[in-house]
Amino acid sequence: MTRRTVEYGCAVVVIGLCAGLAGAATTVVLHWVEHLVYHYSFGTLLTGVGASSPVRRAVGPMVGGALAGLGWWLLRRGGDVPGLTATIAAHRHIPRWRTSFDAGLQVLLVGAGASLGREGAPRQLAAALGDLGISRWSLTPRDREILLACAAGAGLGAVYSVPLGGALFAVRIVLGTWHPRAVGTALITSSLAVAVSSPVTHFEHALVWPDARLSYLFVLLACAVAPVAVVVGLAFEALTTRARPRPQLRSWVLVPAVALAGLATGVCSIWWPELPGNGRSILTVSVDAGLTLGGAAVLVILKPLLTALFLRAGAVGGLITPALATGAAAGTVVALTLNQLAGTHFEVAAVSLACAAGVLAVTQRAPLFAALFVWELARPPLWLFVVFAAAAFTAHGLTVARRRRARAP
Repeated sequence: MTRRTVEYGCAVVVIGLCAGLAGAATTVVLHWVEHLVYHYSFGTLLTGVGASSPVRRAVGPMVGGALAGLGWWLLRRGGDVPGLTATIAAHRHIPRWRTSFDAGLQVLLVGAGASLGREGAPRQLAAALGDLGISRWSLTPRDREILLACAAGAGLGAVYSVPLGGALFAVRIVLGTWHPRAVGTALITSSLAVAVSSPVTHFEHALVWPDARLSYLFVLLACAVAPVAVVVGLAFEALTTRARPRPQLRSWVLVPAVALAGLATGVCSIWWPELPGNGRSILTVSVDAGLTLGGAAVLVILKPLLTALFLRAGAVGGLITPALATGAAAGTVVALTLNQLAGTHFEVAAVSLACAAGVLAVTQRAPLFAALFVWELARPPLWLFVVFAAAAFTAHGLTVARRRRARAP
């Protein structure tokens, strides 16, 4: 057995442990900020926002946004923070302190109520810690690329307790390969990271699921919902892509801009307390059938708009859960409309999550990842994975066909 093989095996373990620590640390800090901003002791963010006063709902995200904007202004005076995926693919050095500080600012902003995903911070922190842990070993550039990509995927898996989803994110979205070595490394690191972080991140949520004997009906319904997912997913992607400034904002304008985005979110949360945060609140009320038709329609519009507003202001954050939340709200609109107009009794949770999987397949261009991520996140019966996959692959196929037609002369 060669030295490189031994060191690679040790590096796999180190990457998994670092990603687990990153997921646990960012989750603890995120919850601490949420409890501080909305002044509550127990329950979810939705509980805290619902129990807080209108003034606190408006001012809390604004103050958090101002502090995060100040941090990014100071950080970017020395240059842009490079994107993690591009840095790994180009075999460039990861600026550990800048990447970690940027991750901390993301946690602060999302904890204060920003409409951005929290998965970007653990990915960055896991990659920075992993890069530090394996820096002195005799690894090839390809070895480091695989390991750091798996660190990013394992960080995602750790923070949401989705080991398979984290592994698939690393393999398909970051690396874009099915090489056995990459797949094996991703599975081991993501599973280890979830095991390390599970005491902090584990969350059980009991839902009412359809009867398995109706599986064929829900597969057909998932395919029928896919066009809605395509429209919502493409609109979400176009809005957030155009909102992100190039290059990153570096001036003092960052401070008031991010603060005003926080204020806008806080004011909207006075009427719709599901809006603050990464989107978990919207997912919760969507699958619990806790939304009215009008409320779900409003969330489909406001969630991507607020997400784009933060990006336009110069903030940085994940887009996976905001896209999921938007898709879940759109699925709720479809389910409630069918139940009211056609007199059906479709379980809202299944339709909502199927549409969420379709939207995620469009925005991430990875239908298998989308279906698996939603299934692991919700932990429904196994047969519903087929339903989510039907929605994801149908939506992805429609999107690919549309893009090909757009490129055709």
